[in-house]
Amino acid sequence: MIEALFNQPNYLAAKKSLDAVALRQEAINHNLNNLETPGYQRVDLAPDFEKELSRAASANDSREIASLKPTLAVDATARPASKDGNTVHLEDELMKMNQNAMTHSLETQLVTGALAKLRLAITGHN
Repeated sequence: MIEALFNQPNYLAAKKSLDAVALRQEAINHNLNNLETPGYQRVDLAPDFEKELSRAASANDSREIASLKPTLAVDATARPASKDGNTVHLEDELMKMNQNAMTHSLETQLVTGALAKLRLAITGHN
């Protein structure tokens, strides 16, 4: 019974999104640490993960959502910021860090809400 509650598509999608947010934060940190490394190529969450998660969530496919795993990839759209070939732009990374923080906040609220419903069902009060 309780296992079914944690296999709901929306709950699984929120948890997978949190996994992606954590991985993206690692990528941003790595990018910022290599801001001045000649030839460094910016990394980010692999773009296909978000598309696959969106598709699986739209289909309400719990099994497919659970099987998804976020990964990092070199950002093919990033262009060199200077002649040394480094593709990290400080302003862009800071903006992405802020966006990532907002996404983390939203997904955390979704997971917390699902757990609050479970607590309410078990105890009868918040």
